[in-house]
Amino acid sequence: MSLKSSQITEGMDRTPHRAFLRAMGVAEADFGKPFVGIVSQHGETTPCSLSLGPQADAARLGVASEQGVPISFTTVSVSDGLSMNHKGMRMSLVSRELVADSIEAVMVAHAYDGFVGFAGCDKTLPGVMMAMARLNCPSVFVYGGAMLPGHFKGKDVTILTAYEGVGAVLAGQMTQAELKDLERSCAPTVGSCPGQFTANTMAMVAETLGLAIPGSAMMPAVYSERLALAREAGRRVTQIIREGGPLPRDLITRKSLENAAAAVAATGGSTNAGLHLPAIAHEVGISFTLEDVAKVFARTPLIADLQPGGKYLALDLHRVGGTSAVLKALLNGGYLHADALTLSGKTLADELANVALPDGQVVYSTDKALMPTGGVVVLKGNLAPEGALIKVAGLKQLVFKGPARVFESEEDAFTAVAARNYQVGDVLVIRNEGPRGGPGMREMLGVTALVYGQGMGEKVALLTDGRFSGATRGLMVGYIGPEAAALGPIAYIQNGDTIQIDAQAATLDVLVDSATWDTRVRNYQPPVAEHLNGILEKYARLVSPARLGAVTHSGGRKQQD
Repeated sequence: MSLKSSQITEGMDRTPHRAFLRAMGVAEADFGKPFVGIVSQHGETTPCSLSLGPQADAARLGVASEQGVPISFTTVSVSDGLSMNHKGMRMSLVSRELVADSIEAVMVAHAYDGFVGFAGCDKTLPGVMMAMARLNCPSVFVYGGAMLPGHFKGKDVTILTAYEGVGAVLAGQMTQAELKDLERSCAPTVGSCPGQFTANTMAMVAETLGLAIPGSAMMPAVYSERLALAREAGRRVTQIIREGGPLPRDLITRKSLENAAAAVAATGGSTNAGLHLPAIAHEVGISFTLEDVAKVFARTPLIADLQPGGKYLALDLHRVGGTSAVLKALLNGGYLHADALTLSGKTLADELANVALPDGQVVYSTDKALMPTGGVVVLKGNLAPEGALIKVAGLKQLVFKGPARVFESEEDAFTAVAARNYQVGDVLVIRNEGPRGGPGMREMLGVTALVYGQGMGEKVALLTDGRFSGATRGLMVGYIGPEAAALGPIAYIQNGDTIQIDAQAATLDVLVDSATWDTRVRNYQPPVAEHLNGILEKYARLVSPARLGAVTHSGGRKQQD
C-alpha cells in the first residue's frame, strides 16, 4: 500500500512533521496507517449543517475500525435561507468554489490519503463533489440529510410555504397572525429543506454518480441510522485507500453524468443542477455543458411526484426506496447507462438488481410517467442563445406571451412585486444578476415566492440572468445566457417588448424587429459598474458563463469521454 501521507511521516527529515502529529495525539502505532480527512461544515450558520458534527464523529469511528487515522477539519457554509433576498445572496454560489478550494488546500498541504466529505446546504454539496473530482483521491460523499416537514392547518409545510406565505399576506389571503404560526411550524428540525430542492437534488446526483453509499440521499437528518451510515462511509473510504479504487474519476464519466441529469429530470429537481453538473464534469476534464444536460432532460420522463412541482417530500421518497427507486424505474425503462460504476465497484445494474419496483404513488414506472419529458427544460432562442432553464413540473401551461416589465436588479423587482405594481400577463425581467454581472448570480426565491404566494405564479412570467432556488415554482425562466454583463440579448430588452416562452418547443424569444434591435445594440449604454473588492472582485474576474457551470479555473486534465 503506497500512502501519500508517507510524505509527512517517513524519514529523518520528517522529524518535525511527526512532532506536530504527536502534538495532535497521533500515536507511534499510527505512523504508516492511512490518514483520512473527515471534512464537514458543522457550525451554527444554518440548520442544514447542524447535524453534520455527530455524523462526522461517527465517520471517525469507521475509519479507526479499518485501521486508519481520522483527522477532522471544517469548511464554510453559506445559508441560502439566511442570505436570500438581499446582497448576501451574492456569496452563495461563490461559496461553492470556496468549499472546493479549501478542501483542496487542506488535503494537498497535509498529504492526507483520502477523505469523507459531508455536506448539508445547497452549495456545499457540489463544492464537496468538485473537490473529490479535482483531487481524485479515495473519497466518499455523505449528505447530512433533510429536515422533517412541519405541520400547519392539517398539511405538511416547508420553508417554501413560509416564503409564499409572505405573498399570501400581501395579497390578503392570509393574516399576519397565521403567517407567524406558519413561521414557528415550517422548519421543526435540523437538516436541509425537505422538498426536491437543490440540496436533495444534488444528494441524488451524488448517489447516482456513485460517489455516495446507496440509500443515503433521502434519509432524514434526524434519523439515527445516519450515524451508522457515516461509520460505513469511514470504513469504505479506508478500504478504498487499501484497494486502490474506485476513485472519483472512475465514477464521474460521461455516462454517469448523463445518468445524474436523468435523475434530476425524472424528479423535477432543482434548476441549479444545470450549473453544478457542468462544474463537476469540468473538474475531471469532461466537457458536459448546459447543452448536454438539455439533451438528457429532453429524453427523460418525469416519474416522481415531488415538491415543489408535485405532492411529496424527501421523507416520502425515502420510505418507498429513495434514490434507488427512481434509478430502478429509469433503468427498467432504458433511460440509464447500466454499466456506470458505483462506489462499491459494481455496475449500476448490479447495484440495483434487488431494488423493488416503484410504488406507483411517489415514484411511477416510466410507462406511466407524469410527463413524457423531464421536469426541467432548457430553452433556447434569440433571447437565450446559450440557453435558459425553467422547471415545468407541476405547471398547467407551458406557453406564455406578454409584454416585458424590466428591472435592473432583484431589489427593484421585489419592491414592485411587494406593492403589486405589475399586471396579469406581464413578463417580469430581472437583469444584471448573472455570474459576472451580479456578481454571484443570486437566487430570486424572494421574488418568485412572493409572486406565487400572491396567486400569480402562472398569470405572469419572470425571466432573469440570475438563478432560482430549487424551491422555485411557476413560470420562472432563469440562468439566461449570455448574461446582461456579457452583452447578451437580455441587456437590450425594453419595457413593452413582447416576450414569448414556449416550454413545449423549448424556445425563448423576444419579438422585436431587427432594425429596432440593431439600433438598440449600437446605442446601448451599460449601467455604471459597482466598485468591487475582496472575494467578489476576484470572482467576477474569473467566473465562466452559466452554460459552463460558472466555474473559476481552467479545469481538470482532459479525460476521455
